[in-house]
Amino acid sequence: MTWFLLKGLLRDRHRSLFPIIIVAAGVMITVLIHCWVHGVVGDLTATNATLDTGHVKIMTRAYAEIASQLPNDLAIFGVEQLLTELQQEYPDLDWTPRIKFGGLLDIPDESGETRAQGPVFGMGIDLFSPETQEIQRLNLNIALVQGRLPQNAGEIVISDQFAQQLGITLGETATLISATSTGSMAIENFIVVGTLRFGVEAMDRGAMFADISDVQYALDMFDRAGEILGYFPNLLYQKQEAEEIATRFNAAYQENDDQFAQKMITLRDQNGLGAYLDMINVWILIYLAGFIVVMSIVLWNTGLMSGIRRYGEMGIRLAIGEHKGHVYWTLVYESLLIGLIGSIIGTFLGLGLSYYLQEQGIDISGMMEGGKMLMSTVLRAQITPAALYIGFFPGLAATTLGAMMSGIGIFRRQTAQLFKELES
Repeated sequence: MTWFLLKGLLRDRHRSLFPIIIVAAGVMITVLIHCWVHGVVGDLTATNATLDTGHVKIMTRAYAEIASQLPNDLAIFGVEQLLTELQQEYPDLDWTPRIKFGGLLDIPDESGETRAQGPVFGMGIDLFSPETQEIQRLNLNIALVQGRLPQNAGEIVISDQFAQQLGITLGETATLISATSTGSMAIENFIVVGTLRFGVEAMDRGAMFADISDVQYALDMFDRAGEILGYFPNLLYQKQEAEEIATRFNAAYQENDDQFAQKMITLRDQNGLGAYLDMINVWILIYLAGFIVVMSIVLWNTGLMSGIRRYGEMGIRLAIGEHKGHVYWTLVYESLLIGLIGSIIGTFLGLGLSYYLQEQGIDISGMMEGGKMLMSTVLRAQITPAALYIGFFPGLAATTLGAMMSGIGIFRRQTAQLFKELES
């Protein structure tokens, strides 16, 4: 029976081609929108993770309470050993230490007197290790305006706007005036070897990046770091795994009352991101549900009209002795085949376009004035497991439901009336 009905659909394109195209188009658009929205949200999550939160972050308990004040006197001790243990315990994550600090950047003249000076926000990151991913993760090569990134001890890069305000040229010496981890004054000379453009005013006003070893030396933080960040592969945040890792890590320090005991928090526990992501997911759900309902109505109407146009055919089949129930269920079965074929084609087309947008993306750098670090200039889709069925089942169900509703007319009409509709 299935092969018989399928042959009938293939031979009568007026009965199958248009409904299949409608189903495939609706399913494809649903899958594409689902993947695109999740990709954009994932990009926002990755932006926060790369710059500040990581997918998981380790701090001391005291540091975590006032982290916004950058209390480096409460930083983690024994960073090298801790990193070794983390890489052995959680090898799937990439672990990297960072130090954030504030201070003044002083530019001396030829006689050593202050020529220009400005407040600076600094970050010490791993720039020199062969296996470091910090340069790619923070898009430092892309954000570079002039010069190069630090390659030797004592070299820094600063924001391009900040460099212009202070009148700094590449190769000049800049003096960092800050506070050490013990509370004394820190004064250290660096050589400016490059400038960066971030596209965010707060960063462009005054930011500097240096290798973490130089910052540890300048701030008297040997084998210490304010934060240790962990990243999943490909910067894809995995909520459940992150929470399991954090729970497992914190359980080892649960009975330790020391304020310098380590504490791990996830991305969702920082900067209100948990509530923000939950709100976005709710809006995504509402938007997709609305779109699926509209698509279902269109497909239902298509199935309904297709069934009504065939009332004459049903009259002939009843006139030659076919039972009403058999006619009705063959109509439903046909619509099920149409919905199945259209949903499969639409899902594959939607996944194909989504994969292209996931790998290639849409470059919006022309819409941004050089902001290439804090926000990706390429918007990408993200294929999720839900994309396999988010459009498939509505496409299948709506077409079948439309045929079932239109088929009710077979039972409400007499055979002669259905046969008469063939004439019109």
